[in-house]
Amino acid sequence: MDALGADDLRTVFGSYPTGVVAVCAMVAGERVGMAMSTFVPVSLDPPLACVCVQRTSRTWPLLRTADRLGISVLAHHHEHAARALAARTGDRFAGIDLETGHGAVHLAGSTARLVCTVEDEVDAGDHLLVVLRVHTASTTTGTDPLVFHRSAFVGLTAG
Repeated sequence: MDALGADDLRTVFGSYPTGVVAVCAMVAGERVGMAMSTFVPVSLDPPLACVCVQRTSRTWPLLRTADRLGISVLAHHHEHAARALAARTGDRFAGIDLETGHGAVHLAGSTARLVCTVEDEVDAGDHLLVVLRVHTASTTTGTDPLVFHRSAFVGLTAG
């Protein structure tokens, strides 16, 4: 069997469309956040979800200390926010409308919102699989999600 190359695997993984979430919180009085394309609903009882975080992330070590994490399922109009929250430098929150509540930070106009705490972290190669306990959740009707597919943001179309 041929050796699996990282570039080939990245291309294959990129062919799977995913939603995009923002994970944000207040940490020591400062807003901290990042964009992620690996958010997975896990369990209804108990209410659990998970995200995957690169081990090299400089933002996750800060976020994991927060009392509450705000998970915002980004809407189609949040492309600027997704790019800003994925940036390695600069003000990630410039030009982004935020809302706070239940000790968490969310992006205004999100498709869905969850307030979570870190339940567990599992070693998963070059990533951490972070299991989140969901404390509150709500949705907004009539707002289409932002989708990441083949390294680009795309919209959904009814077929």
